Amino acid sequence: MFKPKTWLRLVVVVLIGGALGYAGWHFTRPQPPEVELATLARGTVESTVVNTRAGTVTACRRAKLAPAAGGQIVKLWVKEGDRVKAGQPLLELWNRDLAAQRDLATRQLATSEERRREACIMAANAKRDAERTEQLAAKGFVSPQRGEDARAEARARQANCDALAADVKRAQAQIRVTLAGLERTTLNAPFDGIVALVTGEVGEYATPSPPGIPTPPAVDLIDDSCLYVSAPMDEVDAPRLKAGQPARITLDALPGQTFSGKVRRIAPYVTEVEKQARTVDVEVDFDTPPQNALLVGYSADVEAIIERRDNVLRVPTQAIQQDGTVLVLGKDDKLEARSLKTGLANWAFTEIVDGLKAGDRVLLSFDDENVKAGVKVKPKATQP
Repeated sequence: MFKPKTWLRLVVVVLIGGALGYAGWHFTRPQPPEVELATLARGTVESTVVNTRAGTVTACRRAKLAPAAGGQIVKLWVKEGDRVKAGQPLLELWNRDLAAQRDLATRQLATSEERRREACIMAANAKRDAERTEQLAAKGFVSPQRGEDARAEARARQANCDALAADVKRAQAQIRVTLAGLERTTLNAPFDGIVALVTGEVGEYATPSPPGIPTPPAVDLIDDSCLYVSAPMDEVDAPRLKAGQPARITLDALPGQTFSGKVRRIAPYVTEVEKQARTVDVEVDFDTPPQNALLVGYSADVEAIIERRDNVLRVPTQAIQQDGTVLVLGKDDKLEARSLKTGLANWAFTEIVDGLKAGDRVLLSFDDENVKAGVKVKPKATQP
């Protein structure tokens, strides 16, 4: 038989062994996986369409200008970055020959006008002489033949006056021709804007682009007072787009800022960049131009809002599984699968019509294949 002290030692050993075993089991048992959950609440859900490739900030007016005639540049009044007004001269080609023709035509006009004035004075005097001669012939003081001669002389003088008047008009037309030629050697700004590019220097030759052969413009002029965004949308989304729809614009150059806008135009044709990438160009105006100066050519993204619903129950779209169900945190922190009836949806949120209620917590991440319905989990974070 065991002695009392031996029994006591044995009990103590058993208790210590049991405690160590329980502690080992407690600290080595599998822990519920930590998962990220989102709490359902009411908010806004929008159905939107976004561009498939980066859009571009574009000027409403941009002209790549070249003189109508070729020639040597003798005056260059602007440089890149200058702001100009409509009608302001930008450059001028050599035109001394045309200027000389204009001066010659001006002198010829002055001479023609003097000749016409002289001839018309003589015609008026001949007319008065004919009237007096007719009066004398009626009284018998001169022969009737003398009266006929006077009338013929007056008509001849008037015809000469009219001919010289036509000569004046011809001289005026010649001046207009020479002025038109001079205008072809001067390049003027068609609208207010900023000079983006100047090709050529004084002394170099500028030539207009031949048909079908594009050449660098002499001056690239941009009207940066009116800007919009042109962005390519997938052809599948084109039927949902309409002019006047609200849109949001983001710019890579201005991170963290969003600008409101409206769809101004939808291209009436599909652009085939690649056989498998067909897009429709959509133009969007800014509701309020950004305070920061925008540069034409900035990359931009457009999100056109097709439909919007406020104060609806919504769930993060990433929480919905491929079969249309979500995993909801139930009793004892176990996950339950729920089927949903949904409404509007976008990449961020989906409207819940039936299947969930406000306050429910749904699983966001499905990275762990062991996390599924019936599994006990440990909430890692709660997102509104």
